[in-house]
Amino acid sequence: MNSDSDLQIAGDILEVPHLLQPPRVYPVTVAEFVGLARSLAADRSQWEHLVRYDATTRWYHRLRTGPGYEVWLLSWVPGQGSGLHDHGRSSGVLTVLDGELTERTERGTRALRAGAQRVFAPGYVHEVVNDALEPAVSLHVYYPGLTEMPMHTAQACEARPVTA
Repeated sequence: MNSDSDLQIAGDILEVPHLLQPPRVYPVTVAEFVGLARSLAADRSQWEHLVRYDATTRWYHRLRTGPGYEVWLLSWVPGQGSGLHDHGRSSGVLTVLDGELTERTERGTRALRAGAQRVFAPGYVHEVVNDALEPAVSLHVYYPGLTEMPMHTAQACEARPVTA
């Protein structure tokens, strides 16, 4: 029976820096974009002072950009919504920072409370609305950066096949 541990055989990987991948400066995977959104959400000092509420239109502010991605901060007063849309060729992460939003898709309706996150791929059709009685704030990460937001009709959404 061999009594050598794997560490004794392979050595300590931390002692062999050339085997470690360098830390990434910018997110490149879905998990890293989700992590970016979570870290921004957790640090209110990065966004809270920027939030404005506008009764006539949804307010938005580009919070950050990086190679190929953008981070947007949005506020929603009661009754404001996005309309049924997709994000063109962009994937995204939606994170609710404050309040509650409702997401409507062909699959149904979902309440998104503070801390909730939704990840979506290009072509994902949804509508986001503040159905609550209090304002809401959300953070949106798009990769690549958002260049279009095609609007859809309810009939077009209903006509789309449901895929598992």
